[in-house]
Amino acid sequence: MQLGRQLQSVRSRYEEIARQLQEPAVAADGARYRNLMKEYKELTPLAQVYDAYEAVCRAGDEARALLEEGGLDEELKQLARAQLEESTSRAQALEGRLKVLLLPRDARDERSVIVEIRAGAGGEEAALFAHSLQRMYALYAQSRGWKVELLNENATELGGAKEVSFSVEGQGAFSRMKYESGVHRVQRVPETETQGRIHTSTVTVAVMPQAEEVEVVLDPADLKIDTFRSSGAGGQHVNKTSSAIRVTHLPTGLVVECQDERSQYKNKEKALKVLRSRLLAREQARRDAELAARRKSQVGTGDRSERIRTYNFPQGRVTDHRIGLTLYKLDAVLDGALDEIIEPLITAHRAQQLKAAGEEGDI
Repeated sequence: MQLGRQLQSVRSRYEEIARQLQEPAVAADGARYRNLMKEYKELTPLAQVYDAYEAVCRAGDEARALLEEGGLDEELKQLARAQLEESTSRAQALEGRLKVLLLPRDARDERSVIVEIRAGAGGEEAALFAHSLQRMYALYAQSRGWKVELLNENATELGGAKEVSFSVEGQGAFSRMKYESGVHRVQRVPETETQGRIHTSTVTVAVMPQAEEVEVVLDPADLKIDTFRSSGAGGQHVNKTSSAIRVTHLPTGLVVECQDERSQYKNKEKALKVLRSRLLAREQARRDAELAARRKSQVGTGDRSERIRTYNFPQGRVTDHRIGLTLYKLDAVLDGALDEIIEPLITAHRAQQLKAAGEEGDI
């Protein structure tokens, strides 16, 4: 009954939006029209599946009524039974889809993201793998038509990265990239290892939805901004000008550096973008912690201290520890074929949401 009430409520809202979109006054109000159209598009898949569900249920009811009436010859009985069986099966499948579509959506899912990768335990080997992860995400973003922009990089002499941050611009980037937050562990034999021993290193990945300026308003009085000379590759220019920017948020102690651009203004702009996203992520983490304290069922905390995945080079294996998934496709994954891991993570996430909603009587 709860599911039926939710679906009727959605249907009523969908029809009400469709009616409003036809009104001249709404069409003339650009902002209102865009907001209504956005909501209409979001509800359309649910409305379409609900229509199919109702049609299947009607077909099943008709077949059941024929069987209950009696007086049918054997051939018609068989047809009615087959119709009832098929309708019941399809109704169950469509009901499952409806429950998934009714799950509360993360309002941040459609946003672009900022990714921060830091080498952890393992020294240069960790830095080299941090660079490999950066490449993996860049290739994955490219495969989905997203745009990647480097924000800051602290490179090592051997081609690794002690720390690197970049933005991924594209609709729905956070909905998929958020599953990458956590500790990534790599097991392989370093090139400098003479005895062939396998070393274990770690890299930390943080994925944050990009914050809008109106969401996180920065008070200039709370900011300490320093300039310094860029380091690393870049020719003579980086050694002669203080274009790199370091922004310290005094209330929280958060520090952001950006030195990728030659323009001091552009570096400052990028640094403030990262700072806003970090502050938004910090606030969201606080809210998530409060929610987790009220609810026993937690779905993918994304905690940075959580070891989420192991990349084992000798065996060509990738294991995601959150869902116990193992793939012997290491090269493909590092070349950006991440959907084979992310799709099962999304499925597991939805299954836990459904379980929690069922326990609380929401569906």
